[in-house]
Amino acid sequence: MKETTPATTALPPWMKYGMGSLATMGASVFSNPMEVMKTRLQLQGEMQARGTYTTKYRNVFHAMKVVFKNEGVRGVQKGLVLGLWYQAAMNGTRLGIFDYIRDEYVKRGNQPKLLFNMATGAVSGGIGAFVASPFYLVKTQQQAQSSTNVAVGYQHKHTSSTGAFRQILREGGIRGLWRGASGSVPRLVAGSSVQLGTYNLCKDSLQDYFGLRDGILLHFLSAMYAGVFVSVAMNPFDVVATRLYNQPRDPATNRGLFYSGVVDCMKKTLSKEGFKGLYKGVTSNYARLGPHTVLCFVFLEQLKRLVTEDKDKVTVIASSQEDQ
Repeated sequence: MKETTPATTALPPWMKYGMGSLATMGASVFSNPMEVMKTRLQLQGEMQARGTYTTKYRNVFHAMKVVFKNEGVRGVQKGLVLGLWYQAAMNGTRLGIFDYIRDEYVKRGNQPKLLFNMATGAVSGGIGAFVASPFYLVKTQQQAQSSTNVAVGYQHKHTSSTGAFRQILREGGIRGLWRGASGSVPRLVAGSSVQLGTYNLCKDSLQDYFGLRDGILLHFLSAMYAGVFVSVAMNPFDVVATRLYNQPRDPATNRGLFYSGVVDCMKKTLSKEGFKGLYKGVTSNYARLGPHTVLCFVFLEQLKRLVTEDKDKVTVIASSQEDQ
């Protein structure tokens, strides 16, 4: 039997979305190292056939060891500040739009179901990705950057986040801040729709068939279970987004020197690296999803307890908190 959750104390929208953003930002402090490893693995051997390049990172665990050895803690946490801003901008937008559409749908006497959640998640995720794209752009370039002999992908050599934004604005104007957004939007559309569609389904199945009670263990197992589907659906677009964001630009035309867009990047990756090329970094992607979601739960619960008198009224909605 599934447990029913008590009604939540009504909170103003700005507080609700603010707490959601803070929760995902808190989780990102712990999940960011996996994001760094994922970025490095996705850029390793870019447009090169397997066996024709030096493998600097054998897997996510080896990557963590190598980065820490050569770059220290700062290397493991590269792009963290921009990652936090990305979470705030993306999730604030995504959660606001998702909840608005869902609330309007319910007001008309409808009951949200699987396909509705997937479609709404895709729309809200796509818009959130576009709004937050400038932060993801600089974050990706920072995470790829290394002054050591373990660098992979194009090196932008930014000295600071502020300097990176100034350089991008100087070279490409306001439009330059949205370089690579064409790859980020389908990434989050795929991730959000599948995650919102599968999380609760996985949670219900675990409660029905294994009798798990609502709590951290159920949330963790549901997130890891759903994470398999999310990783499979999202990783090809994740690889494309990473490469579009990190590629160098022609200073005369401000166009990418490697890829002209999503389709071109996918075609070149498949041509040079095969199908496996689109699934580079999938292990680190999967390892990031579950813990990130559970930490979002924990942080959001504590934030809500600070503003509600009765802690038993706290409700955590997992499917709307995952960052992809």
